[in-house]
Amino acid sequence: MPLRDLYTKWGKDIGDKPLQEYPRPQFVRKSYINLNGWWEYSISVNDTIPDEYQGKILVPFSPESVLSGVGRQLRPKEFLFYRRSFNLPKTFVKDRVLLNFGAVDSICDIYINSVHLCHHEGGYNAFSVDITDAIKRESENELTVRVRDMTDSGYGTRGKQRIKRGGIWYAAQSGIWQTVWLESVPAQYIRSVKITPDFDNARVIVEPKCNFDEPVTVVVTDGEREIAKNDGKNRIIVHFPNKKFTAWTPEDPHLYGLRLISRRDIVDSYFGMRKFYCCQAGKYVRLMLNDKPYFHRGVLDQGYWSDGLYTAPSDEALIYDIQTAKDLGFNTIRKHVKVESARWYYHCDRLGMLVWQDMPCGGAHFGKWTTAYAPYIGLKIKDSHYALFGRGKQESRDLFIREYTEMIDRLYNNTSIAVWVPFNEGWGQFDANKIAVLTKQMDTTRIVDHASGWHDQGGGDVKSLHVYFGKVRLPNEKKRALCLTEFGGYGYIDEAHSVHSESAHSYRQFDNETAYNAGISELYEKDVIPYIARGLSAVIYTQLSDVEDEVNGLLTYDRQVVKVHADMMKEINSRLNLDKLADLLEQSKYKEGDHVPRYEETV
Repeated sequence: MPLRDLYTKWGKDIGDKPLQEYPRPQFVRKSYINLNGWWEYSISVNDTIPDEYQGKILVPFSPESVLSGVGRQLRPKEFLFYRRSFNLPKTFVKDRVLLNFGAVDSICDIYINSVHLCHHEGGYNAFSVDITDAIKRESENELTVRVRDMTDSGYGTRGKQRIKRGGIWYAAQSGIWQTVWLESVPAQYIRSVKITPDFDNARVIVEPKCNFDEPVTVVVTDGEREIAKNDGKNRIIVHFPNKKFTAWTPEDPHLYGLRLISRRDIVDSYFGMRKFYCCQAGKYVRLMLNDKPYFHRGVLDQGYWSDGLYTAPSDEALIYDIQTAKDLGFNTIRKHVKVESARWYYHCDRLGMLVWQDMPCGGAHFGKWTTAYAPYIGLKIKDSHYALFGRGKQESRDLFIREYTEMIDRLYNNTSIAVWVPFNEGWGQFDANKIAVLTKQMDTTRIVDHASGWHDQGGGDVKSLHVYFGKVRLPNEKKRALCLTEFGGYGYIDEAHSVHSESAHSYRQFDNETAYNAGISELYEKDVIPYIARGLSAVIYTQLSDVEDEVNGLLTYDRQVVKVHADMMKEINSRLNLDKLADLLEQSKYKEGDHVPRYEETV
């Protein structure tokens, strides 16, 4: 049964040029031309670039979305073509011109003036193409993009997308779904930067990657005031004067400016001084923030929109979700099997919202026996049985590792990301302990939840529980933090703001708003709050908004109605803290240098 068109307030008046904001807040240049807007499109079973196109599509919304103006699903055997023209102002072009894509789902080829310049695979990671040698500087240029998306008919990364949607699985989307834009750079330019706040030593470590062998100057600012700077090439350390700085927390999300200056290039960025790890604090291992036990009170977020699917209709819409969660008393969002646009993480950084970042799932078909039935009868399965988890092919496992490491590289600089979550509920899981080690090799500054929900292999920093039916029972866990990373999922249908799909899904359904809110209150009172003193260190409620069949959101799918009583939710969240366990820090066994876990013995 098709879904009813349902618009958000931002999507009702989308305009011809959506999402014009600078798309990469942590690596900013003044050079910028946004290419979002109306493009030509065509869908065909033929992979040859067409001479004639079928209509117009509003980029960056996928053709399956309402806002795209198309409303058609791309099938696995079909090809989606985009075309648009552009001219480059004379004042824009320096030495090189780069074409940037926030994300294209999932296999694409890029052509400029009929010259093939790039083949890219992976629907969640940004990429750039140097188009300098193919462009015309004095006349019009033609940009063509060819896309193919196998969704769940292959083994690629896809998250919650399915060709046949229903229940907890959502409509597949395809093609360009994040901002497309141009920038011009000098021949010798700064390609990227890795920023590591060193909380213990009151300094920031900056590692620029450049296509030249010359020093780069790094300047740290606080507002308009320059507070420190240093020069170097590959690894530049900038110390805070007198070792004094303002720590970043959700309550005080203080950010410092960062400018990188070379002889020919200037890039602006930012960072926050914070420190994540786990350690013994009192009787239990706890999640730590800036050397203090900190309770993560979170909400699960799928990142789907009723009118834009994967793409938020506006920057204001992104802000609304984060700020509303914060206003409801949450300090954490678990971004569920999806990678967002760079601006979403920027807003989490500046507004003060911790992020648990999932890797989108993939692999071949993973059946209900492994991912649903076995966990409920207590059967533990080793994830070295690759075929049971849909990872029988080596190329599927290699693809995951490539895209997962790309995701970590891309998001590493974001202040708000506290936890990496490579696998969820066995969906495409394999070698989770080894992946936890790989994660720590890439990033020692964050916590790892190696297998969220079930099929725990004993690794990572977190014992991750999903409980939707029955009472919460905390296991006897000595080495890892106990976290309830999915629970609740209570729902009721607001008829005026529902897509009226064939069947509504939630883990407990209520007939009206009053009963629904009473149910949520009782759930927290009985199955969450009493367990904090018994070692519970984080809770993630399912979920922020309704999505298609799922009506278990605190907000409706179109974000028009907050279904949960705001005052009640905020009061409940105010009690999810460690204030009543004031002896935790004093009893902590933490010692300097012990916060980086050693996983080798678990592999």
